[in-house]
Amino acid sequence: MFRRIPPAICLLLLLMISPARGEISIDLVTVGDIGNAGELSRDRVVGSVDYVYRIGRFEITNSQYVTFLNSVAATDTYGLYEGVDFNFAAAAAIRRTGTEGSYQYSLTDEQWRNRPVANTNLWQAMRFANWLHNGQPTGEQNATTTEDGSYTLGGYTGSDDLLLQRRNPHATWVIPTENEWYKAAYYDAKTESYFDYPTGSDQVPSNRLVEPDPGNHVNAEASGMTIGAPYFVTEVGEFENSASPYGTFDQGGNLWEWTETIVESSPGVFERIARGGSYGNDDCDITCLLASVYLDERPGDHEFNDGTPGFRVAYVPEPSSVHMLWLAAVTVAWGLRSSPRVRAGY
Repeated sequence: MFRRIPPAICLLLLLMISPARGEISIDLVTVGDIGNAGELSRDRVVGSVDYVYRIGRFEITNSQYVTFLNSVAATDTYGLYEGVDFNFAAAAAIRRTGTEGSYQYSLTDEQWRNRPVANTNLWQAMRFANWLHNGQPTGEQNATTTEDGSYTLGGYTGSDDLLLQRRNPHATWVIPTENEWYKAAYYDAKTESYFDYPTGSDQVPSNRLVEPDPGNHVNAEASGMTIGAPYFVTEVGEFENSASPYGTFDQGGNLWEWTETIVESSPGVFERIARGGSYGNDDCDITCLLASVYLDERPGDHEFNDGTPGFRVAYVPEPSSVHMLWLAAVTVAWGLRSSPRVRAGY
C-alpha cells in the first residue's frame, strides 16, 4: 500500500498541470487530502472527494463577468445578460449599451468591480465555465465558445424537459459539485473533520464589518445587514482573516452559490443544490450558512427569484492529466520510501 502523498507534493504536481492564463485571471486554491470522509448535512453525506482539484478563492466578480459578456455576447443569443434590476440591489452592477450584434457591457459604478456577480442562473454559470474551458475566446455563442466544452449545452436554456447532463469526461473548468464545494468550505485536513462554519470555526460568526477583520466574520443577515444600500454585497475577500482552512473566502454569506449537483428531492422531481446563504437571508438569518437549498430542474424553475445567486468555478485536471499526476505521485512516493535514511549531522 502507498502512503498518503504529502500535501506539498500534491500541490507541486497539480501546478504542473495548471490551467493556462487567459484574459481574466482566477485565483485558485488547491484542495488535496484525497479520500477524506464525508459528513451528514441535511439528508445526505457530503464532502468526500477522491481526487485533487482547485477551486476559486473568490466568487466570480462583476468585472470578470463583464469581460465574459464583451467576449461572447455582442449578440446575446442565450441570455447571458439578465439586465440591471434595481429591485435587487446586488443585481444592479452591469449595464448593456448598443444594439444586437454590437452590444457592449460595462459596470454601472466602478465600486461594483470586485463584488460578486449576482442574479445569475445555472446555465449562465455553466456557459462561463465552458468559455474558460475553451480558452476565453471571442465570438458568437456556439460550440467553440459557450455551448460545448465542460458541458454540452447546445443552446439549452431550461425551456423544455431536457435534464441537463453533468460535466463531460474531459471537463476542466467547472461549476463545483456539492462535494467539491462543501469540502473546500468546511473540511480541516489537520483534524480530518469539518468545521461548523466556512470560516475555519465552530463558533457562530459575526456579520460586523470592521478593520482589520478579527476573523470569523461573514456578510449574512443577523440583527441587521452587514452593509446597506446601494451595494449590500461586500467585495470578495473583504473579511481577510475569515478564510476556510483551504483559503477560500465568502462561502458563507454574500451570495448563494450554484453547485453542479442534481438530487431527486422527491419521486420524479430533480433539483440542483445551492450552498452558502446570502447577505439577505432574513428568514433563516446566519443559520443559512449551514444550509443547502433545492432548485427545481423543471422548466422555468432553474432560477432564484430574489436576485442573490452567484457562483465560483473549480478546475479539475483532465483524465489524462490525472493519470500523469498519479504516476508522478507514485514515483515520488516510491522514491521517498526507497531513499536511505540519513541521520542528522551526517
